[in-house]
Amino acid sequence: MSARPAARRWLWRSRHVSFRVDARLATVTLGLAGLTVLAALYALTLGRIAMPLGEVFATLTGHGEGGMQREIVLNLRLPRILVAVFAGAALGVSGAVFQSVSRNTLGSPDVIGFTTGAATGALAQIVLFGGGPLAVSLSAVLGGMLTAGLVYLLSFKHGATGGYRLVLMGIGAGATLNALNGLMLVRGDLDNAVAANLWLAGSLNARTWEHVLPVTAGCLLLVPAVGLAVARLGLIEMGDDVARQLGVNVERTRFGMVACAVLLAGLATGSAGPIAFVALAAPQLAMRLTGARGVPVASAAAMGAFLLVLADLLTQLAGVDLVLPIGRVTGLVGGLYLLWLLTRSRRR
Repeated sequence: MSARPAARRWLWRSRHVSFRVDARLATVTLGLAGLTVLAALYALTLGRIAMPLGEVFATLTGHGEGGMQREIVLNLRLPRILVAVFAGAALGVSGAVFQSVSRNTLGSPDVIGFTTGAATGALAQIVLFGGGPLAVSLSAVLGGMLTAGLVYLLSFKHGATGGYRLVLMGIGAGATLNALNGLMLVRGDLDNAVAANLWLAGSLNARTWEHVLPVTAGCLLLVPAVGLAVARLGLIEMGDDVARQLGVNVERTRFGMVACAVLLAGLATGSAGPIAFVALAAPQLAMRLTGARGVPVASAAAMGAFLLVLADLLTQLAGVDLVLPIGRVTGLVGGLYLLWLLTRSRRR
């Protein structure tokens, strides 16, 4: 049996700092980022009023005609694309953290129930108070955090949490909150209930800069924080006892990373509605493409952004008269992926 060839790495070193980067990981991550940019630029040309790519570039750089063209590109289409990019990246990183903490490929915020908790907070804001985009985003984060706190406490046993207990408790909490969401839709005001039901489908339509700012700020602050904890998460995956012997405060690290992941999932849900299976699929696809071990923070973010922008692009190419909620599209595709994943696991 031949030994597996060592991965090619790029090394950069100065007097005080050195960096080592896996060449394949960097290539795949940059490739996904480039594909996301290309798909986003193409999406900016689509709509009821088609625009050549040159006119879109001119508008983005401030050299366009202005007027209606500027309004369409900068205030209608660009916020939609940016929400897709940053919400997808947030979901990808959130899924990577949950899969690492739970040590389970099914450990993602939508499967565990944290996305459902975020949806409960957002629905309460829409149905009961009729709040705007920023209030809905904040309520989604609060709902996700409360759900995560409850699941974390219920799964805490013998001084530790994680693994199958976290997944099973999350599934139970998600089922309960899903029933509560249905009750709020039935008992709420008709207009607010209709708006909430449309929001539940997950959509990038009518996104504004109020939807963009929270999820963008969350990604810029929280993704680097997760990246700094990648080494500790990798040690925890080897086992709590091993990590403690190597000097890692296991529960503090786990709690902090769960908090970051829930915040990212809540912000993504508040901006775009419940988007199914991106958090589940993005880390796994990224790991298969890169062949890297550990928590795939950068590649999962790039893959999540690409998947959501691609899904949005496909919904627009399906036809102008056919409005497909992006959450339903990702749910359909992700359901097939989940069946394949379960079948593959069963064969093993």
